[in-house]
This record gives sequence, structure tokens and C-alpha cells, in this order.
Amino acid sequence: MSQVRNRNNTEKKVVSDEERLTDQQKKELADLKKVHPANEFGGIIGTFLLTFILPVVVYWIWASLEFNEGYLLRPAELSVEGIKAFFVNLYNIVMEHAYPTKQATIIYFSWFFFQAFLQHFVPGRKVLGSPLPGGKRLEYTLNGWASWWITMIAVPAAAYFGLFKATILYDNYGSMLTVVNIWSFVFTFLLKIQAKIQDDEERMSGHFFYDFWMGFARNPRIGSFDLKLFCEARPGLILWVLMNFSIAAKQYETYGFVSISTLLVCAFHAWYIADYYYHEEAILTTMDIITEKFGYMLVYGDLAWVPFTYCFQCYYLYKHLVAGAPIQITIAYALGVVALKCFGFYLFRWVNSQKHEFRRNPDHLIWGKKPDFILTKRGTKLLCSGFWGICRHLNYTGDIILSWAWCLPCLFDSPAPYFYGIYFTTLDLHRCWRDHNACLEKYGDDWRNYCKRVPYVFIPRIF
Repeated sequence: MSQVRNRNNTEKKVVSDEERLTDQQKKELADLKKVHPANEFGGIIGTFLLTFILPVVVYWIWASLEFNEGYLLRPAELSVEGIKAFFVNLYNIVMEHAYPTKQATIIYFSWFFFQAFLQHFVPGRKVLGSPLPGGKRLEYTLNGWASWWITMIAVPAAAYFGLFKATILYDNYGSMLTVVNIWSFVFTFLLKIQAKIQDDEERMSGHFFYDFWMGFARNPRIGSFDLKLFCEARPGLILWVLMNFSIAAKQYETYGFVSISTLLVCAFHAWYIADYYYHEEAILTTMDIITEKFGYMLVYGDLAWVPFTYCFQCYYLYKHLVAGAPIQITIAYALGVVALKCFGFYLFRWVNSQKHEFRRNPDHLIWGKKPDFILTKRGTKLLCSGFWGICRHLNYTGDIILSWAWCLPCLFDSPAPYFYGIYFTTLDLHRCWRDHNACLEKYGDDWRNYCKRVPYVFIPRIF
């Protein structure tokens, strides 16, 4: 009898929850189940190509760094035979030097599950994320700052006491890359299965490769464990920093010193990630968390692309020699790079902080004044004060400046270490375009009015 009563109460609660939804929220939920056009990232063909080309690009640049002193490998001649020979050579390098060994597999999954353990068990402040379609807000535990320091103490200590060599990540780079490439595909298929079982798929196009790339569910979870936030914020980002440190250790082992260029790059990247965790709550308002579905694009980006390509500057500084020694830069040049880095970081951090504070407290003063904003028909407020009244994406401008500052310690012998700057500039330009289209669809005339009030995107009076 009590079971029947409990079931009736549950049914009443469900009905009550549905009744509380506004017409707009009901429409948002209904729209998620509609078939969506496959019109981003080049559509079906573009996402198919990206899925398989990106791993090849990473192998290519890694092979160039490891086996060609940082000069990009290229076909001996631009002919069918020359291009074929180039890919055969790259394939042979991967099979010989990047085969997924048992050691590399143990290293990576020990790391992956160590970070999962920290995310799940380290205490942290609990906060609610941004409202999702239908008004739902998910709870998150913010323990990234503590987990960062636990890792930054535990891993170097383990190396110091001889549990493994400090160069272990560099020594197993190729094999680990292949392990993560395979895992990214497997993990994405598991996300597909989970979304299907839980009926959590949304905005599906009906085209396999497009949906595989874009994702299936927005916020897949195992209990309270958020899979997207974990992959976005933990194993890849911290592994990137540790990969840098391991390469620096290899440089020290080989030459007896760590160059100023390498020290700068290691410090820049560690500073950036430490700041990321210090402002961890701001992650919850990013496009990746609140808008993107979780598919191969984010899985591969988070687990493979970030740690295995963002370390290319350090990799280049170890492998590229000038007169038989690592690159050396002058103190004056180093100070100039630091100044550029600080300027870019100031823009990136404080522009993002203004928007984050405004979302938390719309009455928070900006530059000593009450914030000016546009109240949309959806009830959302579009900030038009402070940095956000100067340009629509000065945070991206700061991020782009940062990306090039990180490359400059490598000097200019090869384009390989500038991969990050080129990629990140392209990424932010493309993301800005996607943001604009998404906001135009979401806010309509309100967004057009905002663009009239804030006409510049990246650089005041220029662009």
C-alpha cells in the first residue's frame, strides 16, 4: 500500500514539475528532440574528414619534431608517388615508434583514473551551473584548485623518490598518443550507448559521423560524476603541464641545463592552468559546458589534442638545435615576451571575470558604475558595460595574444612550434562566428541590437 502511495506521490511531483515549466521552457525541451541540420564544421563530409585527419596531423607534427629536428616533414616531390612515399614513411614511423605498448597503456589509464578519483573524492564547494533548456541547473563540486596542487606535489615527489623517471612522459609520448587516440574513439562510442540507453540524445541530425563528431548528450553523467566537465578540466589540461615538465627534464638529462626558452614556456603554461583552476567556477559558463554536446570533437580535443599538441613548443625547444645546442634567447627578448604574455593574460582574465561576475550578480559595479545591459525577450541579460561595451570578444583577443606569446620563445627557424598560435587563432575566429550565429538564432532582434551597440568584435575601431 505504501509503495502505491509513493508511486502516486512521484507521479504528482512529475506532473507538478511539468506544470511549472513556462511555455518557453517547454518549447526549448521540444526543440532538443527535433532533427537538426548537419551544417557545422563542413557538415557530414567535413566532420568525417576531421575525425580522421586530426590524429594524422598530430602524428605528422610529432614525427617532424622527434625525427627532423623540428622542421616539418614534407613529400620529396609534389607528385602522386612523392605524396604516397610521404604517408608510407609517416605510417612506418608511427608503427615503429608510436605502437601502443603495455607500459604506455598503464601510464595513461593510471593517470586518467587518478584524476577521476580526485574529481570524485576531493572535497570542494558545491555550486549550481547555468540554467539548461527547461530551466534545470546541475550541481557541480569545485575541487580543481585542490586537485591541481595535489597532483603538482604528488607527481614530482613520486619522480624524486624513484617511482618513475621524470622523463617518463616524453619517453612514452608516441605510444601514449596512440593509446589516447584509440581511447577517444572507444570513449565516444560509450557515450553514444549511454545517451541511447538513457534517452538523453538531443539536437541529432540522423547522420552518424556528424552526430559522432558533435555529440549525443549535453551533460552525460554517471551518478553525480559529470563526464564532460571531467574530460574538459582534468586529465588533458594537467597532463599538458606535466608533459612540458617531462620534456624539460629530458633536456636537462641530455644537456645538463634547461634553457631560458623552455623555462618560459613551462612557466607560462603552468601559470595559465593554475589560473584556470583558481577561477574554476567560470568554466561552468563557457560554451563547451552549457551549449556543446559531448562527442568526439570535445573528447578528442580534451584527451588527446590538448596534452599532445599544446606541448609542441617545449618539444621543439628540446629537439631543435642551433650550433649543436638548444635555442638561447637574450634577457631583453625574454622580458619582451613576458610583457606580451602579461598583457594578453590581463585581457583574457579580466574580460572573462567581468562577465562571470555579472552573471553571478547583475548589480555588481563595473568600473565603478552600474552595468548597462540589454534585457532580451528570453529574460537573459546581454552585458554592454566595461570590456563588453568595447568589443564583443576581447577575451578571445587576449587568448590569441597569449597563444602567440607562448610560441615566441622558439624563435623563427620553423613553423612547427607556431602550430598552437595558428590553430588557436583559427579556433577563436571560428568560435566567434559560431557564437554569433547561435546568439542570433537564440535572441533574434535583441542580438542585432546588441551588435549595433557593440559593433567591434576583437579590436576596437578595427575589427
